[in-house]
Amino acid sequence: MSSSSSAKDRILALLDDSSFVEIGAGVTARTTDFNLKPAQTPSDGVVTGYGVIDGGLVYVYSQDASVLGGSVGEMHARKIARIYDLAIKTGAPVIGLIDSAGMRLQEGLDTLDAFGTIYKKMSEASGVVPQITAVFGNCGGGLAVIPALSDFTLMETDAKLFVNAPNALAGNVEDKNDTSGAAAKAAGGSVDFTGTEEEIFGEIRTLVSILPSNNEDDFAEPCTDDLNRASILVESGQADPAVVLSDLADNNIFIETKKGYAKEMVTGFLTLGGTTVGVAANRSALYDENGEEAESFEAVLTAGGCYKAADLVKFCDAFEIPVITLTNVTGFAATESEERKVADAAAKLTAALAGANIPKINVIVNKAFGSAGIVMNSRAVGADITYALPGASVGIMDAGLAARILAGDSAAEIAQAKSRYEDLQNNIDSALARGYVDQVVEPDDLRRYLIGALEMLYTKREELPAKKHSAK
Repeated sequence: MSSSSSAKDRILALLDDSSFVEIGAGVTARTTDFNLKPAQTPSDGVVTGYGVIDGGLVYVYSQDASVLGGSVGEMHARKIARIYDLAIKTGAPVIGLIDSAGMRLQEGLDTLDAFGTIYKKMSEASGVVPQITAVFGNCGGGLAVIPALSDFTLMETDAKLFVNAPNALAGNVEDKNDTSGAAAKAAGGSVDFTGTEEEIFGEIRTLVSILPSNNEDDFAEPCTDDLNRASILVESGQADPAVVLSDLADNNIFIETKKGYAKEMVTGFLTLGGTTVGVAANRSALYDENGEEAESFEAVLTAGGCYKAADLVKFCDAFEIPVITLTNVTGFAATESEERKVADAAAKLTAALAGANIPKINVIVNKAFGSAGIVMNSRAVGADITYALPGASVGIMDAGLAARILAGDSAAEIAQAKSRYEDLQNNIDSALARGYVDQVVEPDDLRRYLIGALEMLYTKREELPAKKHSAK
């Protein structure tokens, strides 16, 4: 389907066949300023209604760029707000399809209020129903806040998303650096998925099918995969957790979010035994479609990776989705740029995990060293179950580094200290003896153990200190 598809065509392509019911088709603009006539604003530039995806109720709005550029005015915003009111009442996701010139100049202050109305409705719905926004065509200025307020943002490859257009940035032109393009927004973490219109609709349908409809939905699907299937690709220190997670997942389906941002941290969703699970995992290598290593990463926590994982955990906590972490970290990223914000980012991930009362499972796949290992869903921060793969290490730091501090200057002394430190401190048996790790699990048994732990934690109840919300 081309990018010039009509607003209603997009909705029909997204939803199950013959399921769309339009609401507010007769609405037109009220203002007559600057000779604006109702006949010029059919549906006031946005098609709204409801339908189903895989049999599940969803609400959807789609902006019509053929009507005053799809610009947002008073009645346009009222239609979107009405969809949100119904979604909150009935507990169903909201899907927005954006293609708009932005604010409707003919309506002046009413347009500003219209934007504020949408912002407020989205804020009210946050954590109540999933919000998914797909950007087609243009999404500029204050309209760019809408996808940012959503839980998931998708963007057509040739669409534009910006607060300030590339040519409006001092010293920049679009040909030099297209800051509004899909690639730039994905790399900056503003967009979860990019692709063609057809690919975006497929991603939306997949997301809706795996996520609960609301924050009270006791969501689970019958599992059609073998619960005891061996995890054949799981290895100690596996470089690309996206590969491992696809192997672990029911029917090998793993949905990765924010693929282009902070690639050293993998986040996304899968089902295990029919239960939807959110995952955050440290990555040390990324493979291309031919199975060749395309990028490599240090086994460290970065600011971007922490922010990315924290967002995932907070979403999961809001919708009662269990979280699994695959841990392989030796410390924090050590660069001037990272030093400016990595502590703040690590604090946000720590607060998100510690403040989440959902089931939390940690798997140490290789190393969990220092404060970075604590941040990655350790027992101290609140993990309910901690597994480790054979050969994993848990400790304050790498034994070689510790030996240089503890031992004398000779190579023999350093080597001896390293060996003793590995035996006394970093050996997984030490973590088992102290209860920091519950069990060492063979790689091919990991899927079975994770499903068992999720079943055991299904009735988890945990009361945290009463407060309005976390301050971090």
